[in-house]
Amino acid sequence: MNIIAILLVCGFGYCYWGFDLVPASKYETVEMQAGQNEAFYVQNWCTEDFGRREFMLWDRTRVDCLTKDYALEFDFAHKWAESVGQSLYYSIMTKRQPGVVLILTKFTDIIYLKRLEAIANKEGIKIFVVKAY
Repeated sequence: MNIIAILLVCGFGYCYWGFDLVPASKYETVEMQAGQNEAFYVQNWCTEDFGRREFMLWDRTRVDCLTKDYALEFDFAHKWAESVGQSLYYSIMTKRQPGVVLILTKFTDIIYLKRLEAIANKEGIKIFVVKAY
């Protein structure tokens, strides 16, 4: 179900508005059950036929989901900045493209998605979105 709403989010001197929280055509978006922990979303997104969950690297760090094309980091929206660094690091270590699966838990999380977009566009990070609200 695509939720259409007029949204105005202001914070730190920036305002975003739009008719849809996450444009379906811009990101691969999946709707999932709200109120779960991060592991729930990793488990339900990164199935065995899609990728490998919790892939451990030589330095004992773990890629949340390693696919044939992407090293994916899952994080809740407020941890967007953390996800950037981790996805770039995992990308270098695995020779895969960096990717972030951003978990949105409320309408106002759009501000974090916009922040992630600004960096992802410059660094070549693929963004996927989980709507969990």
